Amino acid sequence: MKRDRYRALAARAMSWLRQALPALLLCVTAAHAAGPTLEAEFAAGLKDEGLAGAVWSEVLPDGTVKVGASGLRDAARHMPMQADTRVQVGSVGKVALALGVLRLVSEDRLTLDTPVQRVLPELALNNPWQASDPVRIRHLLAHTSGLDNVRFWQAFSLNPAPDTPLADAFDGGRNLLRVRARPGSRYAYSNMAYGLLGMVIEKVTGQPYERYLDAQLLRPLGMADSTFAFVTQTGPQLDPRLAMGHFEHGVAQPAVPQYLRPAAQFTTTAADMGKLAQFLMGDGKLQGAQFIDLALMGALSEPAGTDVALAGLATGHGLALAVRDRHNVVGACHPGTAVGFRAMLCIYPEQDSAFFVAFNTDAETADYERFNRLLLRDLELPLRAPAPRGTPAPTVENWQGVYVPSPSPMASMAWVDAVFGFTRLKWDGESLFLIPFQGEPTELEPVGGLLFRASDRSTPSHVLMQEDGKHILSDGLRSYERASMLRMLVLWGSLALGMAGLLYVLVVGVWRAALRSLGRGDHLFAPLLSLLALALPLPFFFFQSYLRLGDVTIASVLLALATGALPLATAFGLARCWRSRGTAAEAGSWAKWDWVALLAALQLLLVLAWWGLLPLRLWQL
Repeated sequence: MKRDRYRALAARAMSWLRQALPALLLCVTAAHAAGPTLEAEFAAGLKDEGLAGAVWSEVLPDGTVKVGASGLRDAARHMPMQADTRVQVGSVGKVALALGVLRLVSEDRLTLDTPVQRVLPELALNNPWQASDPVRIRHLLAHTSGLDNVRFWQAFSLNPAPDTPLADAFDGGRNLLRVRARPGSRYAYSNMAYGLLGMVIEKVTGQPYERYLDAQLLRPLGMADSTFAFVTQTGPQLDPRLAMGHFEHGVAQPAVPQYLRPAAQFTTTAADMGKLAQFLMGDGKLQGAQFIDLALMGALSEPAGTDVALAGLATGHGLALAVRDRHNVVGACHPGTAVGFRAMLCIYPEQDSAFFVAFNTDAETADYERFNRLLLRDLELPLRAPAPRGTPAPTVENWQGVYVPSPSPMASMAWVDAVFGFTRLKWDGESLFLIPFQGEPTELEPVGGLLFRASDRSTPSHVLMQEDGKHILSDGLRSYERASMLRMLVLWGSLALGMAGLLYVLVVGVWRAALRSLGRGDHLFAPLLSLLALALPLPFFFFQSYLRLGDVTIASVLLALATGALPLATAFGLARCWRSRGTAAEAGSWAKWDWVALLAALQLLLVLAWWGLLPLRLWQL
């Protein structure tokens, strides 16, 4: 009986299997065709790029917010990243801070056109256009104030505490807040500008900006897991849910307080950033009441008033976000970098879609863009057809030449940007070619007049302009000014001659020392010692945190002394050449080469001193 029963069961099972097999095969085939899941692709990407972990969120057209996580929140302890793990997002926090300012504008406690010095009269703003074009609140928000980005000592310092007054970030003399372009005319990213916005919030509200924004912005938005306050992975401000930051090779780095904390201090979760993205794509209402004025919401990512916008280029920065044209999809985005973290927020209002992604590793060689592509593909956003070629202006060939950043991203590094950050513009009769000194050439196709489109963009990406007789090239977020070839040849020639002179001092000086013919009276004795002294700070820099690069330390003081002594020692050697010119024949043919080499080296050192790079005082850069 039992045997018959088993046979019946077996027959039934075989019958069911024959019926179910086609469906099973169909499911397997569909799963194979669908490819790996987003989580699997993130995991593979993190491994390929050497990143610890990531969290992300996606806003779908139906209002759903999907969150995900992959990798490790702490590589040393092998703790997995969770979807609700808190991360730090650096400059992505500027978007939320901008909303806080716009909330004050919506409450009529401030206006976009309010001059900053009316709110902060104690500021030492050095604005040559003050009478006609003062720096206004809108300029700080849109990065069109003309202010410098950041100084070394503001970004790399362990001196500030979590409650250090924001004004301490601007205790650097009148030249620190020098306006380098007419306010409102040109985009130039500025962390200092957002540091000032934090001060504006504090002056208007009468309380620390962190407390005001947490209570009056984040809480109404339902972002309960986010804060502007300082939190870290260790010590008194420990947040047990905060992922550890990492650098290359998994080196852990806890968060530290900053001088310009309104520009980069923000802790959040993927789910909270989904809520922020939903609000950014909305009409500015919360629970039926207008939280932020509708007109202000429309200006969040709309560049307006700049020379580039007036010239017809739509890309650029609005009051909180920048128009981003990537992979044939156009949206509004903001990137961010914090200590050991990278992040990106992008919204696509036309499709009611958005994504946020954050990594707890800051690696220079990693391809973070591959993850943006994964999220864009997963959102299934419609691709735009590239703008068709158009007829270029007949004068386009007049813009050919060498271009340098204008203004330079960091005023203190203007010489470096001019010498190494230049790009050539060439017209071949059909397309423009951007040929940077560092990087791959970019082809720009004409789309009509003086507007051009890069081959990897779907909309016009560059514009040529003429301002006060100067030829300008801009993509809305970076502007370059054509430099005279004579000026560039002088800069390049100065660098080449100076480096050749210093190399001569090093090689010939060491050679003479090896032959024991380098006495104290030798022309190269003092310059060689000074040149070798540049190595003294290296071991001290090696053993100190890079976060102290802008602090007064043994390493930075030794560097300042060594770089300050070098031109003096070179001039001293040159003076000895002059004094011994009558006995040059006795010294042999080397004497005239010593003279030439020291003169070549000294001119470069004087040029660097003129540009503020010698002596190299990192705590003032």
